[in-house]
Amino acid sequence: MSKKKSISYSQFSQWDKCPYMWKLNYVDKLTEFTDNIYTLFGTSMHEVLQEYLRVMYTKSIKEADQLYLDEMLEDRLKTNFLEIVKENGGVEFCTKGDMVEFYSDGVKIIDFFKKKRNQYFSKRGYELLGIETELDYGMDKNIKFRGFIDLIIKDTVRNRIKIIDIKTATHGWNKYQKADKNKTDQLLLYKQFYSKQFDVPLDRIEVEYFIVKRKLWENTDFPQKRIQTFIPANGKPSINKVIRRLELFMDDCFTDDGEYRDDHIYNKQPSKKNCRWCDFRDKPELCDKKGVKV
Repeated sequence: MSKKKSISYSQFSQWDKCPYMWKLNYVDKLTEFTDNIYTLFGTSMHEVLQEYLRVMYTKSIKEADQLYLDEMLEDRLKTNFLEIVKENGGVEFCTKGDMVEFYSDGVKIIDFFKKKRNQYFSKRGYELLGIETELDYGMDKNIKFRGFIDLIIKDTVRNRIKIIDIKTATHGWNKYQKADKNKTDQLLLYKQFYSKQFDVPLDRIEVEYFIVKRKLWENTDFPQKRIQTFIPANGKPSINKVIRRLELFMDDCFTDDGEYRDDHIYNKQPSKKNCRWCDFRDKPELCDKKGVKV
């Protein structure tokens, strides 16, 4: 039997939005994804916040507070930028002005985080179980689900585990983004496969999106925070729904041996939202944006 193929949440999410876009990316291998200032900032901010929490939980809050997080963010932005440019053959994907603006936004996030950290993360009664914990769970069709969990914190008093996903956003998540299952189902799958891989009952696992905002709204009458937390519905009914969608994805896209179904009909699902972020939106020779079977 051939080596198991791996699927990720991002792959499933792309199929869920538009099977034809998934087909162009994974079956035809026509993807031309390149990093941008948003992905660069997201990666760098993850690294900074994760390092603070690693030191806080494994050493002390005092040592974590003494970290030069502003300088760390600057270093990670520069280092990650240079690595990406090198991988892309020297092509730069953002301007110096972009870097300055996003760094400034990051410093404001860090300042708020350090001042209000105890509202979100406590050391008393909690322990850090993992940072970038790998999920690698075998499923049917010679396929395995893979992913990396940003943070896993254990509540030692209640004997509960919290899976946390860090997100960077311009203004946070509004009610429409919170209601977007394509956006929020990630943690439901992580909860399911963490439970199976590490043999932890589902009812002992909690999930949370930890969203850091680059910008605050101007001229508002209410106080704003740089950090927003969101807990999606994640009980068994919600998890079962996304698992059924994942199974449909596997049936639609893979043979029984786990190979891509290259002779399959993949439907297009054009919409303003889906096409806006599609890698092929400006390539009519690959996609005419018409909702027909091809």
